[in-house]
Amino acid sequence: MAEAIIIPVSMFLMIFAITYLYFSTRNKERLALIEKGVDANIFFKEKNKYDIPTWKIVLINFAVFLIGIGVAIFLASAMVNVLDIDEDVAYPGTIFLMAGVGLLVGFTMTKRLEKKD
Repeated sequence: MAEAIIIPVSMFLMIFAITYLYFSTRNKERLALIEKGVDANIFFKEKNKYDIPTWKIVLINFAVFLIGIGVAIFLASAMVNVLDIDEDVAYPGTIFLMAGVGLLVGFTMTKRLEKKD
């Protein structure tokens, strides 16, 4: 019974502590820059007209990831039916393998898009 209370409370405390440390450290950094008289423009990134929107990068990576999982299920089904490999090994193994390959391909595509601009 105590575990049902401790786990959500500890998760909340962990998220609160991380956000508190992030914002308090950021505030202290900026106050130190103001005290030294340094321009605070280093915190603001210039908007380049060639920047790729974040939603496009996320969409590309997610699409390639899902394509990898779909191909993995197809390959695992073929491995089970044709090669008589154990179903408990074929499905998780190929899903994790092809999901990783999909993420790697998505990362490469994103890097190529950023480099092209």
